[in-house]
Amino acid sequence: MADGVVLDGVLTRLVPTAEDDLDLLARWFASPEFIEHWGGVPKSRDEVAEKYVGRRRPRVESYLVLARNTPVGYAQYWHADVAEGGIDMVLAPKARGRGLGPDAARALLAHLGANLGWRRVTVDPVRGNVRAVRAWEKAGFRQVSSGAENLLMEVRFSEGRPG
Repeated sequence: MADGVVLDGVLTRLVPTAEDDLDLLARWFASPEFIEHWGGVPKSRDEVAEKYVGRRRPRVESYLVLARNTPVGYAQYWHADVAEGGIDMVLAPKARGRGLGPDAARALLAHLGANLGWRRVTVDPVRGNVRAVRAWEKAGFRQVSSGAENLLMEVRFSEGRPG
């Protein structure tokens, strides 16, 4: 189910990651500020290469989030089954608080619902990451449960549109 398509939001563009993005992604995922809420442990270059430059396609689709053609973050979606799965996203600190996260999430949701026919998309932000929880809410996600550390939020689709 690999699609490798470019996704356009109003403020953002999501482009599939490639091997050429490894240096940038390795720097980001080694930075404590970038991965603060993404496990909190810096990733090695080899781990970044294995997970974030498209090598897990088609199970996981990886994207660079661009704002005005400048990379500002990383997003991915993964398949739980044919019609549902989840999204993960992290933005560089300088890109946060500008509406870019919700915009990129809406672009992903539009693709997953309308183009791929998904019925449900989940995210699981860290409870203490209030900025991320608000950003997911702005994109249309609603909390359905909470664990000790993470919240489970979802969007359900009705005929390709969030419902």
